[in-house]
Amino acid sequence: MSMSEQPREPGRGGEPQHDSAAGPKSAPPSVTADAPPLSAEGEPKTTDVDGPASEEPSESEDVPPADLEKLSTASPVGRLAATVERLSREVRAAQAEAEGRALIELAKGVLVERLKCGPAQAARQLAQLAEQAQVTPLEFAVDVINQAARDRMSEVTEAFLAATRAADEAETESAAVRLRAAESGVLAADDAQAVADALLEQALRPLGAVAVAIWAAGADGSLTLAGSAGFSPAEAARWRYVPPDVVTVARRGLIEREGQWISTLGATGLPTIGLHHHPDGGRAALPAGTGGRIHGVLEIAWPEPLAPQPPQIVRQVEALAELCAHTLEMHTPLQGAAQEPRVLPDAAELMDLADGLHDPALVLVPHLDGDGQLVDFRIQHVNSRFLDPAGRPRAVVNGALLLEAYPMAAGDSELFQRVERVYATGEPFRARRMNLTALVDQVPLSAVADISISRHGMSVLLIWRIEDETARLASLLQHAQRLGRIGGFEENVLTGEITWNGQLFDLYGRPQTSTPVSLEELPAHAHPDDGVSIRRFLRTLLHHQRPAAAAFRLQRPDGVTRHIRIVAEPVLDTDDRLLLVRGACQDISAQHWTEVALAATRDQLAHTEQQATERNRLTLQLQHAIMPPTQAPLQVSGLQVAVRYRPAETEQLVGGDWYDAVVLPSRKVLLCVGDVAGHGIEAATSMVVLRNALRGLAVTGAGPGQLLSWLNIVAHHLTGAVTATAVCGLYDPTTRTLRWARAGHLPPVLVRDTEADPLPLVKGLLLGAVPEVVYEETELQLAAGDTLLMYTDGLVERRDRPVEESLTHLLTTARTAPSTLDQQLDRLLTYSKSDTDDDTCIVGIRVG
Repeated sequence: MSMSEQPREPGRGGEPQHDSAAGPKSAPPSVTADAPPLSAEGEPKTTDVDGPASEEPSESEDVPPADLEKLSTASPVGRLAATVERLSREVRAAQAEAEGRALIELAKGVLVERLKCGPAQAARQLAQLAEQAQVTPLEFAVDVINQAARDRMSEVTEAFLAATRAADEAETESAAVRLRAAESGVLAADDAQAVADALLEQALRPLGAVAVAIWAAGADGSLTLAGSAGFSPAEAARWRYVPPDVVTVARRGLIEREGQWISTLGATGLPTIGLHHHPDGGRAALPAGTGGRIHGVLEIAWPEPLAPQPPQIVRQVEALAELCAHTLEMHTPLQGAAQEPRVLPDAAELMDLADGLHDPALVLVPHLDGDGQLVDFRIQHVNSRFLDPAGRPRAVVNGALLLEAYPMAAGDSELFQRVERVYATGEPFRARRMNLTALVDQVPLSAVADISISRHGMSVLLIWRIEDETARLASLLQHAQRLGRIGGFEENVLTGEITWNGQLFDLYGRPQTSTPVSLEELPAHAHPDDGVSIRRFLRTLLHHQRPAAAAFRLQRPDGVTRHIRIVAEPVLDTDDRLLLVRGACQDISAQHWTEVALAATRDQLAHTEQQATERNRLTLQLQHAIMPPTQAPLQVSGLQVAVRYRPAETEQLVGGDWYDAVVLPSRKVLLCVGDVAGHGIEAATSMVVLRNALRGLAVTGAGPGQLLSWLNIVAHHLTGAVTATAVCGLYDPTTRTLRWARAGHLPPVLVRDTEADPLPLVKGLLLGAVPEVVYEETELQLAAGDTLLMYTDGLVERRDRPVEESLTHLLTTARTAPSTLDQQLDRLLTYSKSDTDDDTCIVGIRVG
């Protein structure tokens, strides 16, 4: 909301209202011509008006008592720091006194005019009234100025005092002083830089702000940094000019009438001055304007996130922005790179420009009220191409006010608001298909038009182009027919006249100069197999006089066959006799061939799915025949052997996991598990080759390391270069020792008493990777009650967890040993957290 549109506080009348319950301090006596007579005593001292005379403060007044003793024994540097601090306070006090003296002198002038007295008598009267009101002369002087001025600043001050007086009397009184002191500093400033300094020190620092920037708006939409305070000179130099169309915090404040209040700058992603110094701080950007014209933006920076501000604070800041507008109104842009464009044409030149346009155009000039506020725009000129939406002649519109000629411009179309914003900001506005409504004899008449609004100097150029609805709909229908490959026709059955559009000639493959084909001739242009459906279509349409549709194959003169869908309806006269037939033909060839391709694809997919199902079934049968879920117990003295195989849950994931547990002729027990890479029939057949090869090689009596070396040769040369992992062990029941080796596989797990740990890793490359590999083997001495577990990765593998975490869970589960080995293997499968749907093998032995 602009400053001229701020609502007054409830209960505010023409005179200020004071809260009687606030005590005498909140209601100073009014200054009128009937005030008590002046004292006959001599001239009052200056300190009675300007405040008590400042005396040289002693060290005990400036330093807290607890620090006096410390300072007395401090170093000379400490004493110098205390002196500098004391002098700084004195300088700040002197500055405040000097700034307040101007307000006191202004209040004296008010009393001289009101009481018709001299300056000395006014000074004594001011001192006496301040003493009676129990306020300082400066605070009373501000109250006198507010009562006399009744301006925007006094309204904001009074609203703030009324809302906050009960919370903190001293602070609310100082708020009035701050605002008037800021106004005094702004009015006394020579340029925008001095205005920024005055605003920051007098009014914004008490609100927690740390920096302020004053931006001047250019006619082309650019922004120039007219003045700043709180930002470094280098930062101000970098931001001295912002080109048009660059979105910044200040530009948002320029566009939005209510301004921008940003709680956290980093959340917006908008660039602005001082962003790197206060990235998470709050910002406020408010338009600075007077008389309906926005001259720039006031941007304020806070170091911390900004909480929602009460309306009183918002109005204070808006009043400060209005003060900036008076300075920006006289602002002279800098020369150089940031120079504004040349002065744009005035109203007379703009009228000549409008007359050269081929579209209706209006030249608008601002219309201000007695207070200088923008209330309307005068239609200064309408060009020769002007076309009124209501059909009125040019003479009726030319010279009238915009809202008088088009009162509906302030309605839903927001045309007036658009013009007002363009005039205020200088940013052009363009829109397509805007609804314009005009009142003619109290009857609303609407039209659709393309709108263009731009500011040129102090004038606004408004251009609109009334849309021809008939031509637009015809163009829309033409494009729809082209995209849908639809042609229309109409045939008069009485006269035989036939009308086709251009699209239908294209569908038939005939030039537009040829004679259209009648409905009776349609069977001659169709495929012979479609004759029955066409005759049924014609009988329904012409004999039964009902709408009909049919699909047929059209044979064109160029030999091309197109699939056509025809839809038609009869049109009857007043005697229910057939007058004419209108309809449309659509080329559905692409749809037809798509359906044919989809049908063929569905058949092929069904056949492929059937083959895959049969393939998976055979693979699963083969795997189960070789790898049953359980195995008959081995008869070995002092040793229990159990195996488990869990196939993949999805048939398509039939894998190459395998196990084997067999007693060799040497009475040693061969124990092994392995996993062939991949899934499907290839993995399953490779698994069979490796399992059988290892069993045959084990008869030689070689150790597990040698067995894996031979098995690597088989995997590399005889199975199509497959790769696999495996762990192989030979258990000797007589000595209770296990010799084992691994080929890229997870090591076995030893469960002893209540502990479960993986065996130390031995070196061994996976099978099939290279032609020749030597595998390291090691020996483990087992004791009575020990349990050894060999398994494939399907037991522990997870997509979202590292293998170490899954192994830890396996060891925790294995420590809880049930009474039998079979129960322990079942428990491992039950509590497995694997989620890869892979098949799993487990071989377990327990020493008896």
